[in-house]
Amino acid sequence: MQQTARTVVIHENGGPEVLRIEDRPIGDPGPGEVRIRHHACGLNFIDVYQRSGLYPMDLPHALGMEAAGVIEAVGEGVTHLTSGQRAAYAAGPSGAYSEARVMPAAQVCPLPESISFRMAAAMMLKGMTVEYLFNRTTPLRRGDTVLFHAAAGGVGLIACQWAKSEGITLIGTAGTDEKCSLAQFNGATHCINYRTEDFVQRVAEITGGKGVDVVMDSIGADTFEGSLNCLKPLGMMISFGNASGPVPPVDLGMLAQRGSLKITRPTLFTHISDHAVCQAMARRLFGKVEGREVKIHVDQEFPLDQVADAHRALEARQTTGSTILLP
Repeated sequence: MQQTARTVVIHENGGPEVLRIEDRPIGDPGPGEVRIRHHACGLNFIDVYQRSGLYPMDLPHALGMEAAGVIEAVGEGVTHLTSGQRAAYAAGPSGAYSEARVMPAAQVCPLPESISFRMAAAMMLKGMTVEYLFNRTTPLRRGDTVLFHAAAGGVGLIACQWAKSEGITLIGTAGTDEKCSLAQFNGATHCINYRTEDFVQRVAEITGGKGVDVVMDSIGADTFEGSLNCLKPLGMMISFGNASGPVPPVDLGMLAQRGSLKITRPTLFTHISDHAVCQAMARRLFGKVEGREVKIHVDQEFPLDQVADAHRALEARQTTGSTILLP
């Protein structure tokens, strides 16, 4: 009898109401593939972008880019994983919102015994995002200053701790005083409540008018202009998300006018497309967690059949830290 797995699928783009749970067949892995049984699945804004249509996909399509579990079977040519091994990933194609799946093995990473499935499902995409932001996008040195938006979110809380562990001053922003306190507790040097303060003005005060070396902005349209105004001459703007909508077209001339600024729009999936790089990024992340330099906050858990409620909470900015789904 062919195995099936409960899987979250969309047949059309729209709000959380388009999310459906279906029993989908899963077979044996082919060459370069594994079959993994999920114990926990991660929730990320990229899932919202795919559901809404901001990031188009051929439909119908399963959702989810991150999970942790146990390898059930390995295909020909897979040498870094074995059947029965604990593993975790943040990788395409989407389909992680499921009990089990067959997928390419290259970006699936062996999971240390010291890291739980829940923690791993909450940290792979967000943690490796922080790894490339701080280590692979632009040179950052001890003593540099970074402005990080959404500092109390899943990526943000990891970034606060990562910055502190590497001697980098992190100025965060968040939408409530409670979230600001959470960011500072996790290592942010300063945190600005953007609902009650002008973050551009406050950054100028904190830096003595000099501005910051780097801005890391996952918000998009709402913060883009202000983020540029926070940079010092020759500063780097890293736009890595669109939580408030996509950034409008940019006049490159304004970068010159504001002090020869630099701008980039990276993605995690470009960085991890190389198997060796992906595995090295995961090992660095695991080392930060095992060394207690970074603690992963799993602040919300939802059963898989409540995935629509999880999406609503994420979009309403009612969450802190990471959110996971339990199959």
